Amino acid sequence: MTTKSKLLLIVTVMLLALTAATIVNTSLNFREYSINSAVEKSQMAANIVKDGLTAHMVNGIMDKRQYFLDKIATSNNIKSLWIARGENVISQYGEGLNTESVRDAIDNEVLRTGESVQKITESTRSTTLRVTIPYKASTPVDNTNCISCHNVKRGDTLGIISMEFDISDMRESGMMTILKILGINLLFIVVVLMLINYFVTPYMNLFSNMQDGIKKAYSGDFTHEFTSKVGGDAKNVVSQMNSLFRKMQETFGDIKHNLATFIPQGSSSSKNDPLHEAKTIISELSDIYKFKKTIELDGSKDEVYGRIVDILKLKYHVGHFAFFEVNNVTAERKLVHSTDEKTICFEKTNKNALNCRAFRTSSVTISTEFPNLCKACVATDINYVCIPFYINHDISLTVSMTSDKIEEVDLMKKNIPSIKHYLEAAKPVIESQILMEKLKDTSLRDGMTGLYNRRFLEEVIDKIMSQANRNKDTYAVMMLDVDFFKMVNDTYGHDVGDKVIVALAKVLKSSIRDSDLAIRYGGEEFVIMLHNANDEGTMSIAKKIHSEFAKLSFDVGNGEPLRKTISIGIAKFPTDGDTIWKCIKYADTALYEAKDTGRNKIVEFRADMHKSGDDF
Repeated sequence: MTTKSKLLLIVTVMLLALTAATIVNTSLNFREYSINSAVEKSQMAANIVKDGLTAHMVNGIMDKRQYFLDKIATSNNIKSLWIARGENVISQYGEGLNTESVRDAIDNEVLRTGESVQKITESTRSTTLRVTIPYKASTPVDNTNCISCHNVKRGDTLGIISMEFDISDMRESGMMTILKILGINLLFIVVVLMLINYFVTPYMNLFSNMQDGIKKAYSGDFTHEFTSKVGGDAKNVVSQMNSLFRKMQETFGDIKHNLATFIPQGSSSSKNDPLHEAKTIISELSDIYKFKKTIELDGSKDEVYGRIVDILKLKYHVGHFAFFEVNNVTAERKLVHSTDEKTICFEKTNKNALNCRAFRTSSVTISTEFPNLCKACVATDINYVCIPFYINHDISLTVSMTSDKIEEVDLMKKNIPSIKHYLEAAKPVIESQILMEKLKDTSLRDGMTGLYNRRFLEEVIDKIMSQANRNKDTYAVMMLDVDFFKMVNDTYGHDVGDKVIVALAKVLKSSIRDSDLAIRYGGEEFVIMLHNANDEGTMSIAKKIHSEFAKLSFDVGNGEPLRKTISIGIAKFPTDGDTIWKCIKYADTALYEAKDTGRNKIVEFRADMHKSGDDF
């Protein structure tokens, strides 16, 4: 139902209710007026009867009273009139005429109580008013004294006068009056409704037109043209609305188009409400901007990864997930963070990330899309959403979110575009951090051998010491150099010397573990730090390095290959020294002991090698 129809219906109901109230009130008042008129008429008739009967009694013509009563009834349009004597009068004068007896209970009640009684009897055809009035003994008035003729007391009831009036004509007259009132009111209602319809319709049309425009505006369409036939303030409002919508179309249309670039599909709660979408997108962009400004000041790639982990936990409330960094060159995968002790992937996936469907296909993998979708997944009773994200040629990221609840998986799917927006914001920062790490790594590595240099040792030694003290770690420190290396440069040139250094570096790399460190300390000197190696293992590696290098031969161009040897000094932390720097110094002392005692040997540091003044 339209607003105008509702308004007309409400007005009609109100006017009909007012008409009904008017008719009911008129009916009641007319009825009361009719009854009161008939009662007044009966009082007048009763007084005439009293006076007439008194006159008949005084003049001694009581036998003529019935004629008198009939004339009274006829002249006053009384349907029926009769009188009845009370007991005192009957005992004194007899029962009187046959028509003067008590006819019903009303007559008896009035004779007994001395109070008038009125009764209305209605039927479909007529309405009758019955009035019975007592005739009481009165004081002398106009030389008439009832007590002088009757053996009664003053105020006693001598008899009653009963009358019946036909007031049907009053009812008919009342009905006609009510019909006239009803007709007038209905005509008034029709006129009022026509006037309301005439004056309200333009405003209703304007209201409907504005509703259409607002509905279009909800969907981002501000091209609606408001029209109205109403003048005055309404015309001004229409003009202002048209001006406002034109400006909104010019500005918001462009904003909507530009924001569409950032819309995280599925993240908006109402696709039919672009204003809400714009609010959601702007809020999202604001959060991403704050995130980006924060990570730009972070000192390392690991700190940025920590921020991403916080976003997954705090913003998206992901309860279970694993965050991986993948080396795109080697396909090795490193776990950055996991909320659970174990991930859902087979261990072999960490060594070869190509087993991961998300990484291999560069597409989001959602377990609910197909049974047993990713063959690298260990879990069969849990759902997962895996998001791959390419950073650059060197690395990619993979976020693996899991849940055993379908509704949580649906929420994860909905948040995929938004999560990618955060990863996209982090991408240039991570690339910058990778570049900085490369530059730093370059500055901390020897360009010729690819081993760490002395500067690296100076930067990390304190960290290594702290970790060693905290974890009760041990280190075996080797200091070694090539025997008579200066002679190689002087005799064969620096090119051959460089070949010897590079060859020794390769031997060192192949002889130690990933947890160990090989450092070019300077010139032909190298430092090896073996993590948690026992005495037997340390000596085994030292001998391996020593023998493997001795097997090498170098072409110097004169037909005879060049072979070289190395000397090695060993010190142990914390057995020989309470700091690694001391152990490096003591390993150097043992190295000089090897050189002083013939070179081409391995010497372990002893306390008696320590010279006074060498401590630091």
